[in-house]
Amino acid sequence: MESRGLTVTDKEKAENYLSNISYYRFSAYLLPFQQRNSEEHNFNYGVTFENVLDLNLFDRELRLLVFDIIERLARAFRTQIIYQYSHDNSAWWYEDSAHFTNNYHYSRNLARIDEEIERRSEVFI
Repeated sequence: MESRGLTVTDKEKAENYLSNISYYRFSAYLLPFQQRNSEEHNFNYGVTFENVLDLNLFDRELRLLVFDIIERLARAFRTQIIYQYSHDNSAWWYEDSAHFTNNYHYSRNLARIDEEIERRSEVFI
């Protein structure tokens, strides 16, 4: 990377990050910092390893935030489905095959619930 114009001020830090991230994964973050139409994939003037690392860390933090939001939305959505079905039918609506279009999935899901009840000792599953 240095031979192509990337400034690496702390080689030990760079080696440590690359040993944990892998060069292959890290190389995707190098692309925006490379000169266009450079067959040698030379870097733009003044680009440092830290610039690329910052982009990598930003991407990681953004991904964690997005997955956190998706998980919260999915949980809220599932909660509303359960809430609505329970209020419109009963707390045991999931045991009524009329609510399912596929008997195989209905039977399989009930079997999974029974297995989970047998496996767990907690009050809440």
